Amino acid sequence: MIKGDIKRMLSPQTIAVIGATDKEGSIGRALLENLFSWSSDRKVFLVNPHRQTVLGLKCYPEIAAVPEHLDLCLVVTPAPTVPEIVDQCGRASVEGLIIISAGFREVGEEGRRLEEEIKEIRDRYGMRIIGPNCLGVIRPNVALNASILKVLPKGGNIAFISQSGALGGAIFDWAAVAHAGFSIFASLGSMLDVDYGDLVDFLSGDFQTRSIVFYMEEGIGNAKKFVSAVKGFARYKPIIVVKPGRFTEATDSALSHSGGMASTDQVYDAAFRRLSIVRVKEVTDLFNAVRVLHSKHLPRGPRVAIVTNTSGVGVMAVDALLERGGQLASLSEEGLKSLDTILPPYWSRTNPVSVLRDADLNRYLQVIQVFLNDPNVDGILIIYTLQETPRPRDLAQAVADLAKTAYKPIVTAWVGGREVQEGREILFQSYVPTYETPEEAVKAYLFMYEYCRSLELQYETPEELPVEGGPAINNLKAYIRRVGKEGRTVLNEEESSRFLAAYGIPSMKAEITQHVEDALHVARDIRYPVVLKIVSPDIIYRTDVAGVVTGIYSDEELREEYERLLQRAKTYAPQARVRGVAVQRMIEKIDYELFLGAKKDKDFGSVILLGMGGIGVQIFKDFAIGLPPLNQALARRLLEETEAYKVIQGYGRKPPADLRQLEQIVVSFSSLIVDFPEIAEMDINPLAIINGKAFVLSSRIIIDRRSLDYSTSYPHLVITPYPTRYVMPWSLSDGTEVLLRPVKPEDEPLVREMLASLSEATLRERFFQTIKAISHEMLIKLCNIDYDREMTMVAEVRENGARKIIGVAGLMVEPDSKSGEYAVVVREQYHGKGIGYKLVDVLIGIAQEKGLEEFYGIVLADNRKMLRVCQKLGFTIRPLQEEDAVRVRLVLK
Repeated sequence: MIKGDIKRMLSPQTIAVIGATDKEGSIGRALLENLFSWSSDRKVFLVNPHRQTVLGLKCYPEIAAVPEHLDLCLVVTPAPTVPEIVDQCGRASVEGLIIISAGFREVGEEGRRLEEEIKEIRDRYGMRIIGPNCLGVIRPNVALNASILKVLPKGGNIAFISQSGALGGAIFDWAAVAHAGFSIFASLGSMLDVDYGDLVDFLSGDFQTRSIVFYMEEGIGNAKKFVSAVKGFARYKPIIVVKPGRFTEATDSALSHSGGMASTDQVYDAAFRRLSIVRVKEVTDLFNAVRVLHSKHLPRGPRVAIVTNTSGVGVMAVDALLERGGQLASLSEEGLKSLDTILPPYWSRTNPVSVLRDADLNRYLQVIQVFLNDPNVDGILIIYTLQETPRPRDLAQAVADLAKTAYKPIVTAWVGGREVQEGREILFQSYVPTYETPEEAVKAYLFMYEYCRSLELQYETPEELPVEGGPAINNLKAYIRRVGKEGRTVLNEEESSRFLAAYGIPSMKAEITQHVEDALHVARDIRYPVVLKIVSPDIIYRTDVAGVVTGIYSDEELREEYERLLQRAKTYAPQARVRGVAVQRMIEKIDYELFLGAKKDKDFGSVILLGMGGIGVQIFKDFAIGLPPLNQALARRLLEETEAYKVIQGYGRKPPADLRQLEQIVVSFSSLIVDFPEIAEMDINPLAIINGKAFVLSSRIIIDRRSLDYSTSYPHLVITPYPTRYVMPWSLSDGTEVLLRPVKPEDEPLVREMLASLSEATLRERFFQTIKAISHEMLIKLCNIDYDREMTMVAEVRENGARKIIGVAGLMVEPDSKSGEYAVVVREQYHGKGIGYKLVDVLIGIAQEKGLEEFYGIVLADNRKMLRVCQKLGFTIRPLQEEDAVRVRLVLK
């Protein structure tokens, strides 16, 4: 239960300081001085049962005595007193608390007990809590300093969020030099309640925040909430993170290769990539990245053109660019010819372009203009070192003027000290990224490119993969529970293959035999050569007991090796229960071996691993990590992130792998992991590729016995999968069969076709503006949605055997999860057939399921068809200040 309003808490009109004191050097006094240091019309009440006045102001003995409703309480009392204070705040219906007091879980078991007590009280009353053990919150743009930091940061558009806040003072000092301003600084402390996800939600509605910076020392709090919040924010505004601890190791106690391969930090890295969060390694890079990532022109490619007046510094920039994975632009022939007319005859005719030390302002600008016009150039790096001409301020002003109309990103490096500082100041003031070294400038450009590329990949439209109906999984659910009740946690290869078969993942079949004669019959049927494998629930790694025999070509060899295999199992694992020997056809020529697996991460739940297979799994440790669910585009991206991807393109006489089939296998494997929270770990190794086609040769499933009784859907996922429960057949009033279902990213071509068919009037009724072009970015908002925060339903029919969408209705849940706005559009030829009414009714049901209190929409006053639908559905209709629109509202609670 969450009743407290985080918006009111962080934009408070009434504040109480509990533990207020005027003692010099105390936290309570520092907090009061900060609150009163900025002029404000908000009311501050002081609470201290041991004082009548503090700093000449009245003190109240307890929260109940404060005469007004409180938006925010700041707590600075000793830890043992805090639970009772939180309870008093709850009884007084306080919106939120910031607990600055220390002495909680950071000091041991007693502190943890106090935190648990506070959590129970919070759950009882529903107020929001930041902390404990935090430094507080500063919001310069609303003149709020509810912290103990003795700083006055400049207002701006950067949100800086950290758990400890230990870097706060240093960051603000740096920001003052770098002309960076802040919309908020928040120290989250123990994150007992409010965490990163909550603040991202809050900031998504703050128009003054253009980017978020995280200094993330520990975890992220509620990972599902974090992922959902970030997906919405990072689509339009950048998020940059520094997270120490990059070299933590994966666990050694795992029962599969997957379980032992991916460290927590590697999973975080994968999650950041999936969410288009830019991760930087050094604190100084945080604001280097922030300075450029909300640029109106992000680079579409890594190709950089460099202009400098000193060749040596240009070479340094090239080294930095290539070392970090960027590319040096190859200038077009037309560009080279233009430069021939600008530069002396002896210029190098290569990138970087040195304008030479005697270059004047005009030569610099002409070269930059050539780069702006060259189609082979994605971005420009301008390097200036102090020379007689041009002067640093003159060139800086000219570049700043040019950047105002440039459609490509320009990054600058004014190399030097005091003599060039004035030029840097001009560039800073003009929002042109500028740095003291070419290496820093190169890093900034590549941050821009990586962010842009990440967004493109994130919202790449996936292709439709063939679907042959949902897998039959109820029998597998029953089987996995039966195995769990037996006390087993490992499904052997033969058992695991049942799951692969259900999801259409091709595997080399193995048959279990109890006697050598049975094995001989199987071998003759499938034809030699064959492989023998010991089958036992107690033997996890067969190689540990020499439990695999390959290269058996005859009946005689099989008889001999069969008995030896059983004997070795008894010798090496005398307590193991041997269920038999599996016989499998041996593949003599394997072109490539991949590994495909899954594990449960402590923060992000189930993750998928893909990389080089066979014995290379442990040796090369070449793998990429993805968060399910995966579609075709994400499966391809996972493949491309591995070194193995280069290998499977084919080399020598080996044919390339069928990438389309591999994508299908990865997506099917993702569906398997999505459907089974009972799977703790799973290995497919190797996924053998033979003549282009992939087959599973060995697999293993490890059961998570804690998940056998899960009653909630998808407790192991941080990204909500496609909600199949909303797929439903329906019929129009004329009998036309319609399929109502949630939208998918793969629907983008169908939605584009529908919108393109609409009249200008219908488009205006839906989007409240004239739509000149239907862009990919526009379709992303409609098709690539977060099913937790949004729902878009489409109505699909078949015309002449082709699928066609005839209606789209969307619901957007507000960040407070209390209300949601809907919108709907229907093809003109299907008006009057009930489709709009049905789609809105379905969305009302989904809104109720999500626990919303209010369902509303904005409708043009002349859209009589939709207003009639709203009247039938029981909406109240209220005119807005704008004469041409009304607000329709349905109370759900």
